[in-house]
Amino acid sequence: MAARASDPRVRVAAIILVDDRLLLVRQAKTACPYHLLPGGGVEPGETLEEALLREVAEETGLLVRLVRPMFISDTLAPDGSRHLVNLTFLCEVAAAASVPPAEPAVLGLDYAERENLDEIDLRPPFARALKEAWATDFQGPCRYLGPLWVSEP
Repeated sequence: MAARASDPRVRVAAIILVDDRLLLVRQAKTACPYHLLPGGGVEPGETLEEALLREVAEETGLLVRLVRPMFISDTLAPDGSRHLVNLTFLCEVAAAASVPPAEPAVLGLDYAERENLDEIDLRPPFARALKEAWATDFQGPCRYLGPLWVSEP
């Protein structure tokens, strides 16, 4: 019988456009680096907004303002060992943080254009939904994208 995750973990992420390019965080938690939207786990007693603002500042050095929710999805490991609930919010840059980013797993920050999202190992794999939302200036409704998973090579 496969191991089961004890409880789903909640992860918040920010869609941040800078000069019409999407800000991405290059991660190195596995042998193959990949990209995420800036964000991370919600700590006990922390609101979703507090977690989002903290995680974005830690990873990017930016202070952001939450605009609105955009996507909800699950990341479910095929063996049941991991379950993340991903909440993705549209944000806008308010200012640069007073301290530089300090997240050790972050290799760097990259920017992507809408046309190039399919070429990036983006996790969760929701490039299509991002491109569709971007094409309408993120004016559409918040959407549930279902379960999304990327297997390691």
